[in-house]
Amino acid sequence: MDLLFATPQLRDLVSDTRVLQRKYGIEAARKVRRRLDDLRAATNLQDLYRGPGRIHELVGDRKDQLAMEITGGLRLILEPAHEPMPRKVDGGLDWSGVTQIRILEIGDYH
Repeated sequence: MDLLFATPQLRDLVSDTRVLQRKYGIEAARKVRRRLDDLRAATNLQDLYRGPGRIHELVGDRKDQLAMEITGGLRLILEPAHEPMPRKVDGGLDWSGVTQIRILEIGDYH
């Protein structure tokens, strides 16, 4: 999949292992990098459905966003970077049609 980033700062953060480790710790930084590698290796979002990181759709004010577990409450928050967003007949997100992701943040939304 193609990865885009919400901000240049976020792109720079995940590109620099040392900065990522300082901000989140060695283990979390390693998992962030692994999750990004998983996203890049996937053909579409459906490929990750039962994979590592327990990717799942969010609800409420985060509708149309997804989260991948990193560690503890820390999550990689992302959204499909498609206009229009791929939808199933019932209106839900068509995971097989998502081939481009925008990384929004690394955080704990709980």
